[in-house]
Formats: sequence, structure tokens, C-alpha cells
Amino acid sequence: MHKTKHPALIKLGENIRNLRESQGVSQEELAEKADLDRTYVGGVERGERNLTILSTLKLCKALDVELGDLAKGVKSV
Repeated sequence: MHKTKHPALIKLGENIRNLRESQGVSQEELAEKADLDRTYVGGVERGERNLTILSTLKLCKALDVELGDLAKGVKSV
């Protein structure tokens, strides 16, 4: 079964990718810093994963940003 990606997850993933790339960090490096699997981070950036708040906070810490920075432009459901 094919699922449509939710626009909020797509935007969140784009924000994470943009922040990661602006810092010159690879997905693998980000995953290691956030104590997450690289394939999970890739899925998040593609909008395929629905993150838990704890995973989101791990990514914030690894990117040294506030939660609001990741959520910029994300429309509520």
C-alpha cells in the first residue's frame, strides 16, 4: 500500500536537511551526533517518518537549534 507523505512531515524534513547541509554535516554525522540510525534520518528528511518528540529533540541538540527552528513553516494538522 502506498501512503502519501504528510505535508507537515515533508516540511519538517526539509528544514532538518537545510539546517544539516548549512552546517556541512552529512546524514551519517548527524545520525551519530543524535544517536539515531542513518536510515532513520534519511527517512525523516524525505518526510517518510513521523518523529517522536524525543527523536526531534535529539536532532535539535545535534544541530544546536531550538525546536522552533525545526518547525518553521510547518502547518499544524
